[in-house]
Amino acid sequence: MRRAERVSDAFGLVFALVILTYVLISLLGNSGWSSVLVALAVSATSVVALTSAEVRARWVHLAIYMSAIGVLLAVIAAASGNEDWLDLGALVEVVLLGAAMATVLMRVVTATEVNARTILGAISVYTVLGLLFAFVYEAIGRIQSTPFFENHPHLAHSDYLFFSYTTLTTTGYGDLVPGGQPGRMLAGIEMLLGQIFLVTLVAGLVALWKPGAGIKRRREQRAAAEAGTPEAATPPEL
Repeated sequence: MRRAERVSDAFGLVFALVILTYVLISLLGNSGWSSVLVALAVSATSVVALTSAEVRARWVHLAIYMSAIGVLLAVIAAASGNEDWLDLGALVEVVLLGAAMATVLMRVVTATEVNARTILGAISVYTVLGLLFAFVYEAIGRIQSTPFFENHPHLAHSDYLFFSYTTLTTTGYGDLVPGGQPGRMLAGIEMLLGQIFLVTLVAGLVALWKPGAGIKRRREQRAAAEAGTPEAATPPEL
């Protein structure tokens, strides 16, 4: 945990791990031994996110145990060829990732100062929304008797991911369209969440961000310390 304190608010690292997870799922899929790599990426993202959000040590430990279970289930699924184990492991990883991003979001909205790390934390949460909705879409496609998309009976994992991000960003190419409910309802919810998140949170944080303010404050503190003035002992107000 002492080492974890060094990566407090390391949301740039969290964002990099989220992008890595997206790339792995897009290029390799989430089946066979590739699912083990995806599980490792999701586990690392979740644990680093919780550590960066400065949650209690017991929650970080619990996240590590859950990550180990998710990776183990992915290994069992890859070795046995039984995707039921993979589905269970994916559920564990998704719950863990969602909880980790919720803590990051709380850390972002309660921050006393807006900086580049804060904005990267908000962008990380926004990006993970696409991953979570993609999992929900694929789960529905497996459960319901009819194909999730119209005129597309056979789809890869990356297709659900692609549809999720085109919906989240309201790009809407139109090549993949939900065939009915509840897919259309969830797609509408994702559109609303994506736009509200960008317009209210991310745009608001960018408006409050003052690049270089931290560097300027540290320079003033250093100058005061070198001059030996009383201001050096008193940290500036946020």
